[in-house]
Amino acid sequence: MPESPKSARNLVNLESVGKVYGTRAVLDGVSLGVGEGDRIGVVGRNGDGKTTLVRVLARQEEPDDGRVTHSGGLRLGVLTQHDPLDPAATVRQEVIGDLADHEWAGDARVRAVLTGLFGGLDLPGFPAGLDTVIGPLSGGERRRIALAKLLIAEQDLIVLDEPTNHLDVEGIAWLAEHLRARRSALVVVTHDRWFLDQVCTRMWDVQRGTVHTYEGGYSDYVFARAERERVAAGEEAKRQNLVRKELAWLRRGAPARTSKPRFRVEAANALIADVPPPRDQAELTRFAGARLGRTVYDLDDVTVTAGDRELLSHLTWQLGPGDRIGLVGVNGAGKTTLLRAMAAGRAAAGTITVGKTVRLAYLSQDVAELDPALRVLQSVEQVRARVDLGGGKELTASQLCERFGFGKERQWTPVGDLSGGERRRLQILRLLMDEPNVLFLDEPTNDLDIETLTQLEDVLDGWPGSLVVVSHDRYFVERTTDRVFALLGDRALRMLPRGIEEYVERRAARLAEAAASPPPTTARAATSPPPAQLSRVAQKEIQRIERQLDRIGERESALHGEMAAHATDFKRVADLDAELRELTEQRDQLETRWLELADGG
Repeated sequence: MPESPKSARNLVNLESVGKVYGTRAVLDGVSLGVGEGDRIGVVGRNGDGKTTLVRVLARQEEPDDGRVTHSGGLRLGVLTQHDPLDPAATVRQEVIGDLADHEWAGDARVRAVLTGLFGGLDLPGFPAGLDTVIGPLSGGERRRIALAKLLIAEQDLIVLDEPTNHLDVEGIAWLAEHLRARRSALVVVTHDRWFLDQVCTRMWDVQRGTVHTYEGGYSDYVFARAERERVAAGEEAKRQNLVRKELAWLRRGAPARTSKPRFRVEAANALIADVPPPRDQAELTRFAGARLGRTVYDLDDVTVTAGDRELLSHLTWQLGPGDRIGLVGVNGAGKTTLLRAMAAGRAAAGTITVGKTVRLAYLSQDVAELDPALRVLQSVEQVRARVDLGGGKELTASQLCERFGFGKERQWTPVGDLSGGERRRLQILRLLMDEPNVLFLDEPTNDLDIETLTQLEDVLDGWPGSLVVVSHDRYFVERTTDRVFALLGDRALRMLPRGIEEYVERRAARLAEAAASPPPTTARAATSPPPAQLSRVAQKEIQRIERQLDRIGERESALHGEMAAHATDFKRVADLDAELRELTEQRDQLETRWLELADGG
């Protein structure tokens, strides 16, 4: 008889583990195991015990009850939310150690980690490269250094607590690919749902002291949770419907927003059969037009600067009523500066025209100061007692608080006692209560757990107005916006027909081209015109094409709805399908022309 395959070694065991803070049981009788090859994502609401679970698992904290055992000789690497780096040391001392330059430069793993996390072996952006002293660096820079130090070492198990914080879209994509290629087991706490789907094969959902386990990545978890909650009691109906809505979006995506969708297609389709698309785009655009008129923000030959640096040059662009725009780009390319210029209605050069009816709400990266003495509900009611979400939907301040995770009791908590994530939620709440018709959201997902993110996405689905989202969370951008624009560091703003995936591809191509080509001489650089300076004629044609693409997208959505409504009328479906194919062909031609113009053709 053939020998049975050797079973995977068990690396960590938790047996009936309990942990209590004050009078609250954060972990209650938890029994789990991590084996070789496991890639586990940990999710749950802020405060429900995710960080405590991984700290106990890594033996950084002792349980009050139960037992945690590690296999003999376990090589464990841990990234916490507070790095242990020596502020007096240099990056070289912490990351490379005593290795000579020829030793570490000849190591493929070291080269890959430094290039992936810092953009090059010489650490561009750090004042003295590898010899930069750590002390004066920002929290984000220190965190990347701690992550690099961990990834360069050989590990049996890697435990990461919020590893994507302070990484841009490219850095997150690189980290996902790097972790997939490693043989180490992985336990990761993160709110980045795209990252979970790319990396994880199991999920742990931490809820009020217990841990529910699911096979597969985030998409599988959403399906399994929706299926479980389908049979839950009436008090869970609201949450069940929200999870089913997210599942519907995942299933109808291309292709299910994952590289390899693993959950059962037939069962998922049956579960979401009666769930409409997340947004009625045509209706929202019509309603937004009624609230905003024709002009929202028109930028004509605008130049945006930060100090002496020119970030955007001769930009002509329009944000129209009902537009939902995702804005991505390299750090320092000018995303936040562009939002600030639009909010102020002025730039270094050119004209920014703001519609007369615009009521802007701007969520910045800095949490606004809130009166710490006020209760949560009082802080929200200070803005308004009721809010009109459009389409006949109206909520009281208390109801909106509940949708954002502030239950009846929590609404009477003093603002000064809230965590950073809760303050972020409260800031978003106050913005929405002011009934804006234009939203600028700059990194809105910072400090928010997945459940709060889905609640925010649900509110935005029915919100009629113009929206610009700046975020490194590609799941959130794809979920809440209809078009993606990118700042690629060339002083231009470009629409990306294929969204963030196209952005990652373009950035990789640019970096590869830069690595393969010698830097231009000063004379050549001085005489070469910047690629951002497209002709006015080309900019106008690009805007015309974008409007046509929007109209095609609206018609495609309507056709899908008609096909679903006439599913049994085969002749009608055939006619609709023929029109849909024509629209697809038109879209391809327009996108090709758009790319030609954007590349200066």
